Amino acid sequence: MAKVSLDSPPLTPPLAMISSFQLANQSTRKPKQFWQRMTFLALFALIAISIYVLLVGQPSLAPIDMHDADRSLKGLASQRLSRLTSEAYRLAALHSKRPKDTQNISSAAAPPVQLTTEQELAAVTSFLASLPQNVIPSSVDPSKPIDPELVLDFDTRSPQAAEEIRDLVHDAWSRYPVVLYSKMHSPVSRELKQILSDLNLLPPPVLIEVENRPDEEVLKSVLHRLTGEPELPLLLVGGQTLGTLQEIRYMNSKGDLARKMNEAGAVVDGAKKKKGRKH
Repeated sequence: MAKVSLDSPPLTPPLAMISSFQLANQSTRKPKQFWQRMTFLALFALIAISIYVLLVGQPSLAPIDMHDADRSLKGLASQRLSRLTSEAYRLAALHSKRPKDTQNISSAAAPPVQLTTEQELAAVTSFLASLPQNVIPSSVDPSKPIDPELVLDFDTRSPQAAEEIRDLVHDAWSRYPVVLYSKMHSPVSRELKQILSDLNLLPPPVLIEVENRPDEEVLKSVLHRLTGEPELPLLLVGGQTLGTLQEIRYMNSKGDLARKMNEAGAVVDGAKKKKGRKH
């Protein structure tokens, strides 16, 4: 067993070390007055904020109405959607290929159809032949195409107008395959009437005495523009002019005139056969 030397240092720390630790600990502590001052400043700031909120901010303590909140949300949504109205709708319409989109276009916004020369001749002839009271207004400029609305009985601005005009041209020459725009006191007109009478056509030819009409001057100019024929009478077979009296005489002598009448839908000797069946 080892002996403890009386000369060894004691186990307790020296007094010098204890005193230095206590001095260092005392130097790091804040004084009591410092903490009191900080507490006062914090309370003062809290009171100032509370006064500002109560007096200046004035918050509403009323309960929130759920209906008002819902309307507010819908209002915000509508504002967002309103920004997309014009451009987004246009782009959507361009990308859409549904036929009904084109049918939603207002017919009032579309321009009326423009008649070709052949269509205008059929429309004018059908208009005059359907009722004796139908006349072309004196305000019409015969050197320009007639307004379709004056001689057509359907909406010329509708999407179906072009198709209806094609049907009108077909129906006009089917119903009136032979039309004679006549001049009363004219030897040529009398001879043409006699030729047509001898053919006994069914349906019978339509006879329009231009000189007896109130629209005589306008009608003459319109027919000249549409057919290129300078003078009356004017014989139309299936919507086509047959030329001068000499040319018509020649076709009649060769049998070509009767053939053209049949091709247009007028049956030669059809009126005679109809009379025979009645007896």
